[in-house]
Amino acid sequence: MRIRAGLIGFIAIFQSVLFLIHFFLYETWKFSPAGNDPPVALWLKIVVGVLSVSFLATSLLAFRYTNAVLRVMYRLAAAWLGWLSFSFFAACMSWVIFGIAGLAGMGVNFHRIVELLFGASVVLCFSGLVNAGWARVRRITVRLENLPQAWRGRRAVLLSDLHLGHVRNGRFLRRIVAKTMREKPDVVFVAGDLYDGTAIDTVRAAEPLRELRAPQGAYFVAGNHEQFGDDSKYLRAVAGAGVRVLENEKVEADGLQIVGVPYKHASQDEYLRAVLERIGVDRKRASILLTHAPDRPHISAEAGFSLQLSGHTHLGQFIPWTWMVRRIYRQFAYGLSRIGKMQVYTSSGAGTWGPPLRFGSSPEIVLLCFE
Repeated sequence: MRIRAGLIGFIAIFQSVLFLIHFFLYETWKFSPAGNDPPVALWLKIVVGVLSVSFLATSLLAFRYTNAVLRVMYRLAAAWLGWLSFSFFAACMSWVIFGIAGLAGMGVNFHRIVELLFGASVVLCFSGLVNAGWARVRRITVRLENLPQAWRGRRAVLLSDLHLGHVRNGRFLRRIVAKTMREKPDVVFVAGDLYDGTAIDTVRAAEPLRELRAPQGAYFVAGNHEQFGDDSKYLRAVAGAGVRVLENEKVEADGLQIVGVPYKHASQDEYLRAVLERIGVDRKRASILLTHAPDRPHISAEAGFSLQLSGHTHLGQFIPWTWMVRRIYRQFAYGLSRIGKMQVYTSSGAGTWGPPLRFGSSPEIVLLCFE
């Protein structure tokens, strides 16, 4: 009951915020003779009202149902939410310019400013949509102490945050897998949020994973989106496609220690510390920890790991959230960093969640070259 009450409270707050933002945009747009024309204003109110509830309504439906019409509606609502973020700042900037011009005694056409800045937000949104569909291969050289000789010169691919669901599905995964296999990796790591958590045929969506044929195997750990509820259907689908699911366990691959801890078991310091102590790694040999979020790298470093591989942050996907994510996660928000003797690579992910756009970040397939 407490969880349900918390969810209802979150939904109420989230929808209230959306109402307020849409109201602010409406008031900004109609602050002109054209916007105040009664027929135009009436229709504008209706459209804005519908749009303000579109994302939350389609999201709630998407967690229970899946069909072609709902998928199209969800994609449009998600894209609208992305534009809403840009347009909110465009509206704020319009009022700032108007206010400065007024203080300076300059006459300006407020509505023309709004049109220009809203137009710019549309361009930014469109470029973000295009950018989000273009996954790059990012090549990183990683030097690990005590790396087994057999692993020197070998290559690993890190995939994360594909978010298969109502926006992206098995066809998207098939393209990512094909691009991955062109790199001929020796091992593949999938760091969670393969699924979005919305209604989807999990087995069918995971089928392209069968093509991940790496000599040292392919490994998966669950992310928070797989673990909103019962994650068994997702784990069965991934395992059924031939990818090894790691749940608080260690495997050996030619002398390299590979440990996987799912999101829910790495969400608290003491719990993660206890899990890693129970698993145990040989500190005299190189080891890799695969876990979804870079939330507690200090715990992994204490446990003696050589390298942690994570995702989760998306690098914020688009401005201004990219700045916020960097402030929250600091050096662990994206890319290769270090804490003590351990290195951490945080991927920006290959997919998107919510608005299917990226601006200020890029989707990626990470190719790690070991030395």
